Amino acid sequence: MTAKGVFGQRFPRLSRSARGAASGWNRVGNQMAFYVQTLADIRIAFVHYKKEIVRLIAQMSLGIGALALIGGTVVIVGFLTLTTGAIIAVQGYNQLSGIGVEALTGFLSAYVNVRIVAPAVANIALSATIGAGATAQLGAMRIAEEIDALEVMGIRSIAYLASTRVTGGVIVVIPLYCIAVLMTFLAARFGTTAVYGQSTGVYDHYFNTFLHSSDVLWSIFTALLSAVAIMLVHTYYGYTASGGPAGVGEAVGRAVRTSLIVGAFMVMTISLAVYGQSGNFNLSG
Repeated sequence: MTAKGVFGQRFPRLSRSARGAASGWNRVGNQMAFYVQTLADIRIAFVHYKKEIVRLIAQMSLGIGALALIGGTVVIVGFLTLTTGAIIAVQGYNQLSGIGVEALTGFLSAYVNVRIVAPAVANIALSATIGAGATAQLGAMRIAEEIDALEVMGIRSIAYLASTRVTGGVIVVIPLYCIAVLMTFLAARFGTTAVYGQSTGVYDHYFNTFLHSSDVLWSIFTALLSAVAIMLVHTYYGYTASGGPAGVGEAVGRAVRTSLIVGAFMVMTISLAVYGQSGNFNLSG
């Protein structure tokens, strides 16, 4: 009997804990290897699978089937950010009016929407729509052995399935995020000026004063990095799904949960790195 077997018999609980820790690290290593391979194969996807990228962009933006009837992800992102922008108007105006500075609602919209609200809501929408769909598609292909068939045919499965979806998600997120930011701005302005009756001149003055172009660029950069991370997570869970249809559903749930955590972490990390010291504004003028 080997030393490993003797150790397992004498210390069974410790042996199980060690095997569990080792398997956990192995999963992390396999996941990181998949991410690196997916990013490295993006060049191959652009060279050999351009038509697939275009098809995925159309599918991700406008949707297919029942989702296409409401306009796909574009409309979903627009409505989500519209509601959050309205919340900024309601909560911001009421809270600021309590201390007599409700005129600064425009400042709150320019500051909070760009730095926190729009990136966070865009991540949620991306994870729940495009990301979950990618996981379900790849998981269904895995249990139907279609991915194995691609490998037998000599097609690079990671480049064809994962890299193209990551590329499509990043390309789609740029116009989607522009729509998200515009909807948050419009909802906050409409709620403050039309519902609460604040002067449009006062709102626009503080909004334009505290809205910096650098903040918008950093916000887009945050959305792009978050889109890459979210699509990598969803493609991995779909590509490695197992256990039949129930396993696909489990993979989608785990992917959504993980991507929401990753998206929040990305927004927090980049915001702290960019605005952690100064905040990039001077309220005292």
